[in-house]
Amino acid sequence: METNNNNTYQPKKLSPKEIRRYVKIGVSLLITLVVLLILFSSMYVVKEGEYKVVRQFGEVVRTVDEPGLNFRIPLLQSVTTLPKKKLVYDVTEREINTLDKKRMIIDNYAVWEITDPEAMIKNARTEINAETRMGEFIFSVIRTELGALNYDQIINDEESTRGDLNTRITERVNELLSNNNYGIQVDDVRIKRTDLPQENEQSVFNRMISERESQAQQYLSQGEAEKNRIMANADKDVTEMLSKANAEAEEIRAEGELEAAKLYNEAFSQDAEFYQLYRTLESYKKTIDGETTIIIPQGSPYADLLMGYIE
Repeated sequence: METNNNNTYQPKKLSPKEIRRYVKIGVSLLITLVVLLILFSSMYVVKEGEYKVVRQFGEVVRTVDEPGLNFRIPLLQSVTTLPKKKLVYDVTEREINTLDKKRMIIDNYAVWEITDPEAMIKNARTEINAETRMGEFIFSVIRTELGALNYDQIINDEESTRGDLNTRITERVNELLSNNNYGIQVDDVRIKRTDLPQENEQSVFNRMISERESQAQQYLSQGEAEKNRIMANADKDVTEMLSKANAEAEEIRAEGELEAAKLYNEAFSQDAEFYQLYRTLESYKKTIDGETTIIIPQGSPYADLLMGYIE
């Protein structure tokens, strides 16, 4: 810069050659910057657990699912990121009607994944749209399946078919998704909660309590009847056992008396006079006591014995 006598600065004038040189430098920097921007905008990184879908004019060109650095054509091609992992979709709770005309609120969730990114982009466009369509299919299938069951069959643990129901719902939803080629798959559908509308809860609870009390009374009646049956069978068995034991005892007693009589006969046959004396004494036991008055004819065996005629 130059100064004049008034102490003011004036910018130094550039020569045409210098101006051309600065312009070339600026243009070179601008071109370099543009090239770098284009180069960086053409690069994209695929991470673990994700898909990169490259589209050109709205059409899918390719899908990359291997981690690493990749390139696209700037301005012409765009890249959409989709998850390559299991996803959980919490389906909005909805109200349905059971076979016996009970209203229920169903709350469920689904575990799902993207199996064909190109088909999903083509037919569902976005992940949110895919979840929305999946949720509609799930509700439609659940409404059909539970609409064929009574309320008690759904909530009663002893009669519940919920395990099979979840499997059927999952299979049916996958059929619908496959038919529409949404490129997604449901791995599992689970009903996590079944509630009644607030206005119906108390009446249903009262009915359930009444049914449980009736069932309890039925169990008590069955138990009492079974107790009486067991006691009657036990009494019958005891009577039969006592009868059998008495019969066996009588038989044994008869055999004993027969054997005793046989022994008596053998013993008494060896001394007839002793047997006669024994029989006479035995008859005294039955006919004579402290108040007995006996009139005995003279010459009778008793008189002869008492008088000492028989030795």
